[in-house]
Amino acid sequence: MRKDIASQHVVLSGCSGGGKSTLLGELASRGFETVEEPGRRIVEEELRGNGKALPWVDIEAFARRAVGMAVEDRKRHRTAKGWVFFDRGLLDAAAALEHAAGVAVSDTMSGHNRFHRQVFLTPPWPEIYHRDSERQQDLKEGIAEYHRLIGAFDRLGYDPVILPKVDVKARADFILHTLPWQKGPD
Repeated sequence: MRKDIASQHVVLSGCSGGGKSTLLGELASRGFETVEEPGRRIVEEELRGNGKALPWVDIEAFARRAVGMAVEDRKRHRTAKGWVFFDRGLLDAAAALEHAAGVAVSDTMSGHNRFHRQVFLTPPWPEIYHRDSERQQDLKEGIAEYHRLIGAFDRLGYDPVILPKVDVKARADFILHTLPWQKGPD
């Protein structure tokens, strides 16, 4: 019996600056399909253009755009044959929209397939946190977002798994050993 394809879509979430993008790169180097964070792609595009849908300019416009981009990301990966790892994605965008505009995360997620039940979260890690042109929030704001995400995942019935503060290879190994059924790249 074939498992639901959405159960192969795994979310990497957590505190900004916690190492998600580096971890995504490690998983990609091991042959897994990966999807870059919508938020960073939007910020890069907005900084090249008029810059109105930036999280520090108009958080609601940013969140709505992230939801749309994340929906399209899932459509592109619906026929994947193995695990697909999403850096943030639709769950995080829905939580951002709830925070920015009061739209319940459950309303945004209604009608969309569920992700794999385990969501892997990078905890706040001050030693590696840094700001850059795409990440202008400070660590305190990142920690507040982290707690909002855990609450949203809990309300949606996901199982948050906090990643250990270890090197990227050990983090990738941890994820792959934690997933309940091994279905990797062909």
